[in-house]
Amino acid sequence: MAEATFTLRASKGASASRARRSASKQFLQALPFLAPTIFGFFVFVSGPVVAALAFSFTKWDLLTPPKWVGLGNYQQMASMPLFWKTLGNTFYYTVLYLVPGIILPLLAAIFLNQKAKAISIYRSIFFLPVITSTVAVALVWLWLYNPELGIINYLLSLVGIKGPRWLADPRTAMPSIVIMSVWKGLGYTMVIYLAGLQGIPQELYEAAAIDGAGRFRRHIHVTLPLLTPTIFFVLVTTIMGSLQVFEQTYMLTQGGPAYSTTTLSWYIYVQAFQWLHMGFGCALAYVLFFIILVLTLIQFRIQRMWVFYG
Repeated sequence: MAEATFTLRASKGASASRARRSASKQFLQALPFLAPTIFGFFVFVSGPVVAALAFSFTKWDLLTPPKWVGLGNYQQMASMPLFWKTLGNTFYYTVLYLVPGIILPLLAAIFLNQKAKAISIYRSIFFLPVITSTVAVALVWLWLYNPELGIINYLLSLVGIKGPRWLADPRTAMPSIVIMSVWKGLGYTMVIYLAGLQGIPQELYEAAAIDGAGRFRRHIHVTLPLLTPTIFFVLVTTIMGSLQVFEQTYMLTQGGPAYSTTTLSWYIYVQAFQWLHMGFGCALAYVLFFIILVLTLIQFRIQRMWVFYG
């Protein structure tokens, strides 16, 4: 009995050793093919990330050697009213964008998740803004928002409403950017929802219908619970993306009027590439990074309370 046990253990050990040797051999064979990607990752991703962290502790204008200032950039940042206004604008944009940016694509996905004639054409129409350049989209919306010649104010005038100066008024500038952003990104999020919806077994809907549940109740008690992993993914990526909003601000308002649309990403660009405060810009970038990191960790922490993995 003891000999059989020893033989079995020896056999298992030999099998494990052969498996390790085989895995090592496969890794060595794959390494030449992975080398360009690994090299690119360390040179173009990891390297700049580490360098930016080092530069965040320096004063550097790209023209002279960096000068070590320790936590000086972060202390300066904390004492600047404009930084806190910029941070507030970033969260303001995120809060405004979050609800329509999550709910409207879900409604569109539910509407388009059916077998109907030319349904693929309708899906393509919804997705078209996603593949359109943000610059081109912003130019169109600049015309739409024009207070004198824009179609939005023209339509409002037909019902006796005087339209605002959308991008020139601090009260309406940020909501105007949010409206354009929701329209631009709706199709991308809709496709993610469609993938989640098509993974829900139809038998569950049929069982709910047999039990007397109407369409609305089927979506509440079947669709939403089973779609929570997809909703969680959309929530995380939407918050990460909205905190990094840049192109819309760059094209529509340049951070104005009166800094009402100056977000952290735009402020980083201004500090680093317009004013050549590269060290301060790197410090701002790491503040944004840690904000996103903390919010993402919080979401992963609380997702177990409402996300159901079937």
